[in-house]
Amino acid sequence: MRSRSYMFTNKRHSELSIMSSVLGVISVISLVLVVFLSYKNEGTPSARYGAVCVLSLVFSLSGIILGVAGRMQRDSFYFFAYLGIALNVAALFIISAILYAGAYL
Repeated sequence: MRSRSYMFTNKRHSELSIMSSVLGVISVISLVLVVFLSYKNEGTPSARYGAVCVLSLVFSLSGIILGVAGRMQRDSFYFFAYLGIALNVAALFIISAILYAGAYL
């Protein structure tokens, strides 16, 4: 017979970490939509797409800061902190790839 064991803890998910993950998801989704809509318009982006990329850059930078701050909190789970940092770094990588492609390709 398998024994049931429960682990009771006072840890909880940090609000900073959750906000970092939310900002990362928003940044990645908006950048994917910008690339897709630019492709549908046969490569002619509008100024709105540039504004979305700048806003996504601000979200990504603030998301990284929030993720690191959430990781530094004690007695909390770190899943959302790591997820937020990873998503925001991925968004920064996408922005860098867009800028590189625009400048050199």
